[in-house]
Amino acid sequence: MELGIYTFAETTRDPSTGETISASERLHDLLEEIELADQVGLDVFGVGEHHRPDFAVSAPAVVLAAAAARTQRIRLTSAVTVLSSDDPVRVFQEFATVDLLSGGRAEIMAGRGSFIESFPLFGYALEDYDALFSEKLELLLKLRESENVTWSGRHRAPLTGQGVYPRPVQDPLPVWIAVGGTPQSVVRAATLGLPLAVAIIGGMPEHFAPMVQLYRDVASRAGHDATRLPVSINSHAFLAERSQQAADDFFPSYADVMTRIGRERGWPPTTRQHFEASRGPRGALVVGSPQEAIDKILSQHEIFGHQRFLAQLTVGSISHGKVMRAIELFGTEVAPVVRRETSTGA
Repeated sequence: MELGIYTFAETTRDPSTGETISASERLHDLLEEIELADQVGLDVFGVGEHHRPDFAVSAPAVVLAAAAARTQRIRLTSAVTVLSSDDPVRVFQEFATVDLLSGGRAEIMAGRGSFIESFPLFGYALEDYDALFSEKLELLLKLRESENVTWSGRHRAPLTGQGVYPRPVQDPLPVWIAVGGTPQSVVRAATLGLPLAVAIIGGMPEHFAPMVQLYRDVASRAGHDATRLPVSINSHAFLAERSQQAADDFFPSYADVMTRIGRERGWPPTTRQHFEASRGPRGALVVGSPQEAIDKILSQHEIFGHQRFLAQLTVGSISHGKVMRAIELFGTEVAPVVRRETSTGA
């Protein structure tokens, strides 16, 4: 199994200190985090795209290009690229450039986005939410198939055989579809034969098993070899030497962010009781000691048989030093055991 990290590069107030980090400092810290993840042998690092004041990254490819120059082996992916409000030609060019700079380590994780700020920002209507994604994904896939593309749609000017450059090292450039729980998105990924990333940030992971099975069933019916289509499980996580330390370090920022977002979406406030239940054996949070993380990831592997696990280590602002220690523990203590056990069980 591949193991990695993803982040939205929060610039929220740290509830533990009352301080708010600047975007400049957060990006500096982020590059150090990616560099460390590479050094401790993790497989993937993902950077999200947001257009809000509480996140530092609106242009993932720019950050990943900087990371490409400071890393040797780790794969570099968006998490996610909000394809609905972007131009597929520019997305392809940007990630082809990251691929060239990194020697073939770039990936695109395409999604519709968990926030909607990018739609009015770039002049798109929310009523076209699904149509925009479907059409732009179609174009993105055509762009990676051929350097000269003829294409037309409703939401972008047509292409009439123009060349799109540069071309990436990888052929094809990997494109994953990220989903949060919508069956239509799962079916789309399966029908197209694209890898699936499932975000599980609440509830019991086992409840997502039918979604992964749907993906594999539809992929098989569409003529794809479902056994060769990778699935990633992406979850909130944090590690420290001791379980209680990890929980105490993670909870203040996690509760702050989830409660604030919950007010926007009608969720109840996040309580410590709910948090502790979620990090229990059947919950979605991977928060605790390295052994607890190993046990939970392996337990989820029994459910999903997935090929990748990505941990969102920062949900809100946490001390950079603590984040660096969590990355170190994940790479040196968790990843080797999980890889060995999943390889043995294959």
